[in-house]
Amino acid sequence: MSKFVNVAKYAKVANASTEYGRRMRHLSNRIFGEVTRPTTSQSMKVVQMFKEEPLYLRDEVINYYPRHIEMGQLMVNLREYGLFRDEHADFREEMKRLRALRGKGPPPRKTKEEGKRWKKKQEKLKEAAAAAEAAAN
Repeated sequence: MSKFVNVAKYAKVANASTEYGRRMRHLSNRIFGEVTRPTTSQSMKVVQMFKEEPLYLRDEVINYYPRHIEMGQLMVNLREYGLFRDEHADFREEMKRLRALRGKGPPPRKTKEEGKRWKKKQEKLKEAAAAAEAAAN
């Protein structure tokens, strides 16, 4: 056998209508993952469908929508820096400010020290401390 192989010769034999050519074509199609026997166009549609990557693995399907949460946080930060103008947020703040000027809204919250329970608890603690001090003397 010589060093140089005539590839065109083998291609010509594989495409021939002989039994050997048909078997070689069949084997070649099996090796390269093509349809081995002639099929109809409807069957080829099924073959193409199974050949494609599934939808849940396609990057263009998975990442179709933008990252809304991250974009919203970015816009809030840009608004704080003064680089982005959110008219709806400005409107809401203005309505809240005007409502507070009219005296509307929830009453001011009491701190922990202003409640009745807190005062009762403090009185009990003072009594207990006084009793402990009296017992120690």
